[in-house]
Amino acid sequence: MSPVQLSFEHQSRLFSLAYAALATNVLVSAASLPFLVALFAGLPTGAWWPAMACAPIAAPALCAAFAVVTAVRTDESAPVARIFVRAWRDCARPAVLLAAAGCALLTVLAVDVRVVWGQRVGALAIPAFVLLAVAAATTLLLSLAIVAERPRARLRDVLLAAAVLAVRRWYLALPSLLVLALLAMLVAGQPVAGLGLALAPALAVVWGNSRLVLRPLLAAEPA
Repeated sequence: MSPVQLSFEHQSRLFSLAYAALATNVLVSAASLPFLVALFAGLPTGAWWPAMACAPIAAPALCAAFAVVTAVRTDESAPVARIFVRAWRDCARPAVLLAAAGCALLTVLAVDVRVVWGQRVGALAIPAFVLLAVAAATTLLLSLAIVAERPRARLRDVLLAAAVLAVRRWYLALPSLLVLALLAMLVAGQPVAGLGLALAPALAVVWGNSRLVLRPLLAAEPA
């Protein structure tokens, strides 16, 4: 194969990957629009309640983005929009239910931290609440990753598997939360860069790391 052909194939692959990333950014942003509106509306005043209430709406978009990443890894020219819409439809119900439960628990823990803040008992309670919040967020993220792979799995089984792996392989799961936290800060500070450029690469990193955490589960189950 000549160098010209290699160069053309390389450029074609890069173009396909860039298109997939940009299309994923647009689709995720469109599917998460109520959450983004609530987020940006609350930023000037620091109100995080509206964004937390609307966060479950964005959960199916996260699962659909994971499905797109999986497809693009094997075929750079995969139909991104079709895969995203199909995955969103398949994962919508379980993803929203899981995210609603997770956000409710995180909200309760945040209120508990605020209640004991500045009190003597807070020195012991706050670290415990923070640890529980990290465990809940990690379990929720892994649950959504499982739903992206197995959208028809029972929610009880999904939560149990995610909770066990989040605890047993916490050292692998925590980097995903760190990437999402960095993405959230970028979106809050630079929305165009965060949503237009960094969203898809960050979600690809989170998806790859989540699959690494879930490897014992995915290897044990039939495709």
